[in-house]
Amino acid sequence: MDLMKLVESEFAVKKEFPEFKAGDTITVHYKIKEGNKERIQNYRGVVLQRKGKGVTETFTVRKISGGIGVERVFPVNSPFIEEIELNKRGRVRRARIFYLRDLTGKKARIKEKRF
Repeated sequence: MDLMKLVESEFAVKKEFPEFKAGDTITVHYKIKEGNKERIQNYRGVVLQRKGKGVTETFTVRKISGGIGVERVFPVNSPFIEEIELNKRGRVRRARIFYLRDLTGKKARIKEKRF
């Protein structure tokens, strides 16, 4: 086994999150430190992609804030992520839905997957 993978697997902190993929609407409860105070900020949006694997896996979440699209990349194994809440499953046919950036209004909606 590769030495780097061995070290990464030893120090990895495994948290249990729900299974989510591109097109799903999630809320990320993210810990923010301001001075000596800590608070939890909710970031709710659509998952555009999941990238990488293992310790280096990340996911991108897009939301509309004040009429402007805002994207944020979160590492899956970040110690600052308190929890991930799955709000809605989306029905998309791609693993990376960057075409959502160009769409506005009703065209930017994603159909909900019923289960």
